[in-house]
Amino acid sequence: MSAPPLKKPVVTEREARQVAEAAREQDWRKPSFAKELFLGRFRLDLIHPHPLPADEAVRRGEQFLAKLREFCETRVDGALIEREARIPDEVVAGLKELGALGMKIDPKYGGLGLTQVYYNKALALVGSASPAVGVLLSAHQSIGVPQPLKLFGTDEQKQRFLPRCARTDISAFLLTEPDVGSDPARLATSAVPDGDDYVLDGVKLWTTNGVVADLLVVMARVPRSEGHKGGITAFVVEADSPGITVEHRNAFMGLRGIENGVTRFHQVRVPAANRVGPEGAGLKIALTTLNTGRLSLPASCVAAGKWSLKIAREWSAAREQWGRPIAGHEAVGAKISFIAATTFALEAVLDLSSQMADEDRNDIRIEGALAKLFASEMGWRMADELVQIRGGRGFETADSLAARGERAVPAEQVLRDLRINRIFEGSTEIMHLLIAREAVDAHLSVAGDLIDPDKSLQEKARAGANAGVFYAKWLPRLVAGPGQLPNSFTEFKHEVDLSPHLRQVERYSRKLARSTFYAMSRWQGRMETKQNFLGRIVDIGAELFAMSAACVRAELLRSRGEHGREAYQLADVFCRQSRIRVEELFSRLWSNTDALDHKVVKGVLAGTYEWLEQGIVDPSGEGPWIADATPGPSEHENVHRTIR
Repeated sequence: MSAPPLKKPVVTEREARQVAEAAREQDWRKPSFAKELFLGRFRLDLIHPHPLPADEAVRRGEQFLAKLREFCETRVDGALIEREARIPDEVVAGLKELGALGMKIDPKYGGLGLTQVYYNKALALVGSASPAVGVLLSAHQSIGVPQPLKLFGTDEQKQRFLPRCARTDISAFLLTEPDVGSDPARLATSAVPDGDDYVLDGVKLWTTNGVVADLLVVMARVPRSEGHKGGITAFVVEADSPGITVEHRNAFMGLRGIENGVTRFHQVRVPAANRVGPEGAGLKIALTTLNTGRLSLPASCVAAGKWSLKIAREWSAAREQWGRPIAGHEAVGAKISFIAATTFALEAVLDLSSQMADEDRNDIRIEGALAKLFASEMGWRMADELVQIRGGRGFETADSLAARGERAVPAEQVLRDLRINRIFEGSTEIMHLLIAREAVDAHLSVAGDLIDPDKSLQEKARAGANAGVFYAKWLPRLVAGPGQLPNSFTEFKHEVDLSPHLRQVERYSRKLARSTFYAMSRWQGRMETKQNFLGRIVDIGAELFAMSAACVRAELLRSRGEHGREAYQLADVFCRQSRIRVEELFSRLWSNTDALDHKVVKGVLAGTYEWLEQGIVDPSGEGPWIADATPGPSEHENVHRTIR
């Protein structure tokens, strides 16, 4: 008989941070362009010349994209999926036949073995036809069973599961719980050892693909006991195992065709052979998986940007206002320019990050996170601008437009579909904190013990000595650099001159490092509470990364004779727009309302401003804010379905 399930952990803020810290990769074994950028060192040599895929990878990738394009054009009806809130089974079956479930899986396991670059191009293509189909494929391969097994699975596990994932079985990733989001220290789902098995109990929320999945990656807490280290652990679980119930298929404002649900585990037996990695390694596996898994979201944003540009161009040339096409009016033209320049930059960031992931020469944990953060925010803004350009038609549904005889342009749907990207796989706020932690890692490595209350005086003294040596070498280098030399980066000077932008990025990088150092000196141990400051620091870094990627991509296209002049123009406009945003962010580092905001929040929570809420009717229904997730047998019908 198995032991009773664990009680929901009660943890302090400090304990939660310690769990998160233990899960992150501690060492930097490879160079990182973004890490250097935050340290005030503009290492353009790490990304320029732009890395390129091998010829064979291009051939295989383009060959598959051609097949996928034909499939999307002839078999995927995005309007039908939106209308019925479901991907037809025959579409999923067709994707299986095409090999789309195994795009990233090695051919020796039956997959296509595409590079990250072409995997993302495929996701962008299929996502433009139907974002729900894009999410199905992405959740299956980017964070589902294939990626964790690729990185951490045993040979036996790969041989057992990857051929199924490549051709027939859909997978899902189960981490979030009704009361646990980005705070995994409070994870309540338990996996209690029992002989050669583990017994799972708990409830998982927002299980994308969970309603139709055949295989699950489940994160559960193993209790510490004799012979068991314990901790949050990853398991591959058969979705049809006795005791698993999909209790509800969730519905959302966007992505209406995704199969996202609530999954309950009650006394579910999982063989120990299905454990991925050692006990306690679950969070590290999840975070490492997301290093490249997050790049699927920028792919969807790039696709949305390309489509938004196409619709903006066609509509703005056809629609007349005050005697001329609306594109000729400055207010609309500025929006079109923003969409065009930002789409170019997002594709530059995505392709550069993906190619670096393929080459595996650089550590891209920060680059991947910055790509996700920047693309999700900018993608939403581009879609919002498209709706504004379309006016009332942007707010009207595609079905309504078609019913009254106009082109069915789903602008409002794209806006709804993109909104979740600012929350998926790490919200913008969480991404700010995650990236900020990595960005200041060099400082914490040498000076962290100085601000750690648990360290002894001897340890603090040793840290102080180490910090003195580090900063004596580092700080003088932030005073001057190539950005102050007028002849720097002249290889980017052609009909359009991008070299001033790169010199400015170098100067901004040093200013960013100085600002971070000053803040750490000022706030020390309280630095981690200055979340708005850290968010602005990260946003500056994201803009600098995007400017660098845009310039490098423009030079690549110029050198290959592929729209080089136009690429330089787009990179120039993007950098000018980005520099305005960076200047504002630098200003807001020290001139802001953060302290006043904190006082207002305390007042709101204390009820001080409750009078401001009067004069309305709250349309919300009754019920708890968070559903009960007490372990036990399910009282609901199982809505899980298998697609074959």
